[in-house]
Amino acid sequence: MKKVLLWSALLFIISSVMISCKKKEADPIADAMQKIDSLFTERYTPMDTLFAEPGGAVLIMKGDSILFDKGYGHSDIARRYKIDGNTFFNIASCSKQFTAVAILKLAEEGKLDIEKSIYDVSPLVTPYLPKKKEPFTKITPAHLMSHASGIPDTRPRTDREFMLRCTDMQSIEYMKGLKELNFEPGTEYQYINPTFQLLYLFIEKLSGKGFEEYMKENIFTPAHMLSTLYFSEENEPKIPNMAHGYVLAEGGETSATDSDKPAGAPTAQENAKAKYPTDIKSPFIECDYGEETFFATKADGGIYTSTHEFAEWIKAMRDNKVIPQRAKDKAWSLVNTVSGSKFSGYQNRDNTFYGYGWFIEQQPGFPKKVYHTGDNGGFQIYEGYYPEQDVTVLIFENRNDKDRWDAVKKIDAILQQAGLLE
Repeated sequence: MKKVLLWSALLFIISSVMISCKKKEADPIADAMQKIDSLFTERYTPMDTLFAEPGGAVLIMKGDSILFDKGYGHSDIARRYKIDGNTFFNIASCSKQFTAVAILKLAEEGKLDIEKSIYDVSPLVTPYLPKKKEPFTKITPAHLMSHASGIPDTRPRTDREFMLRCTDMQSIEYMKGLKELNFEPGTEYQYINPTFQLLYLFIEKLSGKGFEEYMKENIFTPAHMLSTLYFSEENEPKIPNMAHGYVLAEGGETSATDSDKPAGAPTAQENAKAKYPTDIKSPFIECDYGEETFFATKADGGIYTSTHEFAEWIKAMRDNKVIPQRAKDKAWSLVNTVSGSKFSGYQNRDNTFYGYGWFIEQQPGFPKKVYHTGDNGGFQIYEGYYPEQDVTVLIFENRNDKDRWDAVKKIDAILQQAGLLE
């Protein structure tokens, strides 16, 4: 009997030690997620407890396992709707990768060659392009997708109503009158939105379908993004759990130094204040459609989705459910050098490149990261993916008064310390 008791006690001790060891193994990740929660709790500390404030949704994923999934603040401050992983944000320029993937998919089907002149895409697109001559004939779809075309963004900015409501096709109307490029195609990086609206045209003409119809059938549905859609006045009532974008009624726009707007363009705050009176009681004013310019275009920045549905996109790209591995490798390759560009400050940091629809970062001490950022009205978006580690970071915010890159660097450091980026 004593032997039985001794064996039982011994087994209990061994079991306890094993459980304790397992807990210790899990502690670094649990601690990391706690640090991330503290980071965003502090980030969204209310300025005035009398008013609801916007915030963000944050998701961290390793493989198919979601390690962190939390919302902060409100998606609609008037109605006090709270943000969570099912809140739909305008993801702004993170929409570009979806357009690029559609072009790569059409290329895989033999419907275009991304390395040939844009004038060879289809006779149907020629009427929308500048007069056929050099250097315009040197531009390829690959240049359009990698911000290497040299096409300037000289869209008219004197008609505010036009800027607020123009569509993709209206937005590229100016291109027909272009006389020169900013640089020889393929030689420089200049981040520009209208070139992706030109890709909108290519998708429609090559597929024979409307842009939204094609994207839903061939991109969103295979990726299991079943509620994701593009913004339009008609689609706005269909957007589930829709967040509004907000900017501070008074004070600076922190993201202005990290914005994809061309130099001299009005900030989101300036656009919002052009509509609203100065006696706003809340610290924040709404800034999305109707306040922000060029909000109604789709191919460069019109998608509304949630962190939950975007996580499905990450998995679909990882598993090659939309385009094959060889096409993805092209999209995630170092096509164009961002660092040191004389023409664009957007994401212009050391060791930064652009593929087709994605930035690629190779910072010392960190593995390769594929990412994109987005700014549209009050929306401030970040999505980062480490392919070799299969780690995803999503930060969808409906306010732009916080330093995005400061949060990104802190999260990357936390994940590295926890061993998730090894």
